Amino acid sequence: MSHGMDRLIERVRGGLIVSCQALDDEPLHGANIMPRMAVAAAAGGAVGIRANGAEDIRQIKTEVDLPVVGIVKRTYADTLVYITPTMREVAEVVTAGADVVSMDATSRLRPNGLTLPKLVQQIRNQFPDVILMADVSTLEEGIEAAGLGFDLVASTMSGYTQYSKNFSNPNFDLIESLVRHVDVPVIAEGHISTPEEAARCIELGCISVVVGSAITRPQVITRNFVDRIKQVQESVNQSAP
Repeated sequence: MSHGMDRLIERVRGGLIVSCQALDDEPLHGANIMPRMAVAAAAGGAVGIRANGAEDIRQIKTEVDLPVVGIVKRTYADTLVYITPTMREVAEVVTAGADVVSMDATSRLRPNGLTLPKLVQQIRNQFPDVILMADVSTLEEGIEAAGLGFDLVASTMSGYTQYSKNFSNPNFDLIESLVRHVDVPVIAEGHISTPEEAARCIELGCISVVVGSAITRPQVITRNFVDRIKQVQESVNQSAP
């Protein structure tokens, strides 16, 4: 394990990484909002930030003294892979100053039919010291990613590939299996919406937990409250004389 990796593990172990992202069509996109969200997360005790896009990564790095897991979400016509799918996005994340480059490490082909092993080889040739995190959807993908030299494996893509089970709650079975069978540190991510669920991931042996929507997407948080209130109101109406 490199010195940089040792330092990263020391800083994030047993803590919460907050995903501060807003897509183009979301209310909090732009206007320096995500860096301020990162400041709020740091004030609350977060040990790291996950950020999307070179500009947000750069601004967040100037605002908080926390490790940043960087991604670039970009769609291509010939693939469903959109999280840091090519060397173009990897270079953007590295140049922006992210401490970790996270990327889709599912078994699906990337743009132009590029395989994951070939992409990892390209990354290691150009950026030999970069810390790579694999966003996977199955145990098999996690094992393969570790074998390819990824430094970290995360359960991010569970339920987002056609062949992985679609969980509305955290996939604790996958998380536990990754911890048991993958020989690199595991980070829990995906559908984690309560402190109890985050704590369970740590109990299962993850080094840290990533939470996004439940903290940084107010439209989603609001919808959860509204939907639950509507359910109760409907029940009240049905039982009314």
